[in-house]
Amino acid sequence: MTADTRIHGDVAVITLNNPPVNGLGLATRQGIAAGINQANADPAVKAIVITGAGKAFSGGADIKEFGSPKALQEPNLLSVILALENSAKPIVAAIHSVCMGGGLELALGAHYRIAAPGTSVALPEVKLGLIPGAGGTQRLPRVVGVEAALNMIVSGEPIKSEMLASLPGQKLFDKMAASPESLAEEALAFAREVAAKHADGSALPLVRNLPCKHPLGDAYFQFSRNMVKGMSKNFPAPAKCVDAVEAATKKKFDEGMAFERELFINLMWTAECRALRHIFVAERAASKIADVPADTPLRAINSIAIIGAGTMGGGIAMNFLNAGIPVKMLEMKQEALDRGLATIRKNYEAQVKKGKLKQDKYEQRMALLSTTLSYDDLGTADMVIEAVFEEIGVKEAVFKELDRVMKPGAILASNTSTLDVNAIAAFTKRPEDVVGLHFFSPANVMKLLEVVRGAKTAKDVMATVMAVAKKIRKTAVVSGVCDGFIGNRMIEQYGRQGGFLLDEGCTPAQVDKAMEKFGMAMGPFRMGDLAGNDIGWAIRKRRVVEKPDMKYSKTADLLCEKGRFGQKTGAGWYDYVPGKRDAIPNAEVVAMIEEHRKSLGITPRKISDEEIVQRLVFSLVNEAAHILEEGIAAKASDIDIVYIFGYGFPPHRGGPMNYADEVGLFNVVQAMNRFAKNPLDDAKFWQPAPLLAKLAAEGKTFN
Repeated sequence: MTADTRIHGDVAVITLNNPPVNGLGLATRQGIAAGINQANADPAVKAIVITGAGKAFSGGADIKEFGSPKALQEPNLLSVILALENSAKPIVAAIHSVCMGGGLELALGAHYRIAAPGTSVALPEVKLGLIPGAGGTQRLPRVVGVEAALNMIVSGEPIKSEMLASLPGQKLFDKMAASPESLAEEALAFAREVAAKHADGSALPLVRNLPCKHPLGDAYFQFSRNMVKGMSKNFPAPAKCVDAVEAATKKKFDEGMAFERELFINLMWTAECRALRHIFVAERAASKIADVPADTPLRAINSIAIIGAGTMGGGIAMNFLNAGIPVKMLEMKQEALDRGLATIRKNYEAQVKKGKLKQDKYEQRMALLSTTLSYDDLGTADMVIEAVFEEIGVKEAVFKELDRVMKPGAILASNTSTLDVNAIAAFTKRPEDVVGLHFFSPANVMKLLEVVRGAKTAKDVMATVMAVAKKIRKTAVVSGVCDGFIGNRMIEQYGRQGGFLLDEGCTPAQVDKAMEKFGMAMGPFRMGDLAGNDIGWAIRKRRVVEKPDMKYSKTADLLCEKGRFGQKTGAGWYDYVPGKRDAIPNAEVVAMIEEHRKSLGITPRKISDEEIVQRLVFSLVNEAAHILEEGIAAKASDIDIVYIFGYGFPPHRGGPMNYADEVGLFNVVQAMNRFAKNPLDDAKFWQPAPLLAKLAAEGKTFN
């Protein structure tokens, strides 16, 4: 069992022991129940302490059981909490480190609670598209007050135990331990104290019996609903959190529990909940590489060198400075270094001004940054990241220099977004040390990191960079080597479809609005303006040589010939006012599209939002299926993570592959067959990838 019971004189201590966060899986629940029964049957035991081993009291439900029948198998969490409440002997929850989700609900079932300072306390179920399902919405308002509880439940954000303990009239913690180290000893003493207090047989306190009211009643909950509605339009769970907490103030406890359970079960079956649970599991799975054992020895990374002080180089540097890792940045000219430093300072100063960063922390980070104009000053760094112009000849010159100066065992990384990492590795005499680290712009903000594994990249290099990604708070996804890797290879097809839609009758604004209504952070044309239309133009010029048979709309080229490269020039598919990012439709651009359409002899047709969404999203799906077949991505869920964290795909859809699974792969293939009949589209592209066709025929899914 993953919960151990040991007797300490007259106190039984039940310790949850299910690493890493003592998830409340079936074996753990069985262990808790068995411990309570054992302690109640032992006449020498007067009280019970329940706590967690290692670095958590409990992080809640065991993710390996999430959504499976095992999660409901008896004793389920509701039954375990009932066993705590019904214990004839007082139970003290000794809370430390992490107390979240079902872990907090478990603690709320105890008769008393003692907490260590620094404990992160939360009910984060809303982040999975759910509400707390084991009494959290009914018990938490009774111990911290309705408003504090609703804020915690709707946000899902953790709050430190000291802050909760300071709330006026709070009854969550009966006692705060002096320190995390003294918690165990203080919990035993407190358990003996409450055992003596109830030696006369007096009733044990239950959270369920505490009152729960809000002085403003209906008005407060209506205000809360209005606030939640504006913040979570694509997610049903936050509004249901309000309903459940309101029920705690208006219904008898058992009726409130039944209402909470009904809401929980109904949400579990929503597409939004399935999507968020998929992302939760997929994000954790992305960090594991099948052929790289978890115990692979890591290379020490105590200092970083960065080649290039431009937008990407500076943003990359900030990630490491934020993590307390010294950075040395190289440029060829002092003016470029000065500009790069000024940008980093400006970014940090903006955070200080907004109160997001303390002045002393800003100064500490800047003190970790040094600069140089000479490659010879970089040799002692443990890892170097190149962030120079995206041209293979430039990369060759850089990596030959790095091969000359970097110490043996240093990791040589390229921030290339499309180029061949194997070719870059071949510029050195140590290809095993070379890896791609594709940061997304702005690099100090975007969470995604594509880790590109070359044919000769060493396993310990892969293990090390995945660990480094975690340290700098990035979500890393491994990609094989191909043009554009996972994300940019797919986005090329997405952009091609956008161009065909213009040729056939759409305006940029219509396409963008359809995709933004679907949930994308921005449509393809606004995204092009943000990234720079000249980047796509350069790629298309390459494609003319490499893939002369690939069809493209020429509209984007005509736009670039007018110098309309996007936000950086104040004009792209849209116009932009200096200092603002609002996309203002431009009549000349619409006229240019119409004129080009006329020159091709195309009669425009009315195109529905549904067709726009399907053509753009299914183009991502089909290219991704090829990527999976080729082994460029290890699993479909990795592709979903790339698109959620790197390309603004709506989280409530779960990523393109999850969305395709929800639509049904049979239906996806049927739609693609329809698109293939469109003479203005690319029939060859819409031939379903063999993997997609196979899964659809077998009634299976990607994930």
